[in-house]
Amino acid sequence: MSDVGTSAPPLAADAWRAERRAHEARVDALTAPRRARAAQGVPDPVEDFLFTYYPFRPAALRRWSPGVGVALEGADELAADSRFALGRDGLVTVAAPDDKARERLEFSLRLCRAVAGREARHACFGLHEWAMVFADADGRRHRKWPLRLGAEGTDRVVRSLPLRCTHYDAYRFFTPSARPLNQEAPTLEARVDNEQPGCVHANMDLYKWAMKASPWIPSALAADCFELAAEARLLDMRASPYDFSAAGLEPVRIETSEGRAEYEAAQRTVMKKAEPLRLRLITALGRALA
Repeated sequence: MSDVGTSAPPLAADAWRAERRAHEARVDALTAPRRARAAQGVPDPVEDFLFTYYPFRPAALRRWSPGVGVALEGADELAADSRFALGRDGLVTVAAPDDKARERLEFSLRLCRAVAGREARHACFGLHEWAMVFADADGRRHRKWPLRLGAEGTDRVVRSLPLRCTHYDAYRFFTPSARPLNQEAPTLEARVDNEQPGCVHANMDLYKWAMKASPWIPSALAADCFELAAEARLLDMRASPYDFSAAGLEPVRIETSEGRAEYEAAQRTVMKKAEPLRLRLITALGRALA
């Protein structure tokens, strides 16, 4: 028997190879700008984050898997990859996760279920990026890019609006002066208790959890999550305190009431797109752990 049970008819060799080629072509198109810039040493404030903060190279996203529950005919060539297993029935399936992988999958499932069942919060206005330079503009991460309002103007915005960040991986980069201003103090240990579906970063992170669940979830789902992460990251940077006009980014001016309304509308759009992806990920993770 194959290592992981199947719940659908086997895919014929020509069918799964066509699916793999389509996935590879899709990812090649998605990552072509990044690969071209990387070859020339040209930075990009949006896309670089998707391949540095998230430690997955284009080749990892390109690697195809049907996910758990799908058996492949004529796929002996895949069995040389430790991610797959050749069963006595001659079919190839995704190999069963080891204990460490199961622990990772279980955490991702708990987190996704918790976020999906929680009420969304909005009106944070992307201020996490502003809090990362508050009272310490010289320590900003994007040193090559100027602050739109300057250091003093940036600090005034942070002081004038409430900080409501619920995402640990954003909060942990706040300056020491900004942390006491946040309404909460998110911790890594309490991530499952803190994250909520309105958060742009929590929705962006669906890409991270999908990639960490590879090969036990379908690669198409990981690519879908990548596309959403790119959209969320674009909003993140447009609403940041930086002047990215040289990179062609029109700012969302959250220092104004009109800009805050624009941000919240975009935030809700990202959330709506994330909802079905999170549910698909929950289903795939549950199947992987069954």
